[in-house]
Amino acid sequence: MKNSEVSPVSRRAVVLEYIDAPGKTVILAGSFNNWQPGKKMSDKNNDGHYRCRLMLNPGEYQYKFLVDGEWRSDPENPDFVPNEFGSLNSVMTVAGK
Repeated sequence: MKNSEVSPVSRRAVVLEYIDAPGKTVILAGSFNNWQPGKKMSDKNNDGHYRCRLMLNPGEYQYKFLVDGEWRSDPENPDFVPNEFGSLNSVMTVAGK
């Protein structure tokens, strides 16, 4: 590779899951999409296991779930940081190669 060439950042597939009662509306938002609640999670089996797949560059991301209009951190993820609203954001790290 020449010095002037930049190595492309390889994106990674990340699957997030939220478990609750079936029939909920679960939306994912975070630092990866400027906190815009637009990534609706699917419960394909109608068993309360809501999932979504993201393609993310390596790095650290904060996120939350919007469940029936109420913000919730990820109860399955022990990694979190306080936010400016007095609650907690979940944190995930996407590894590089």
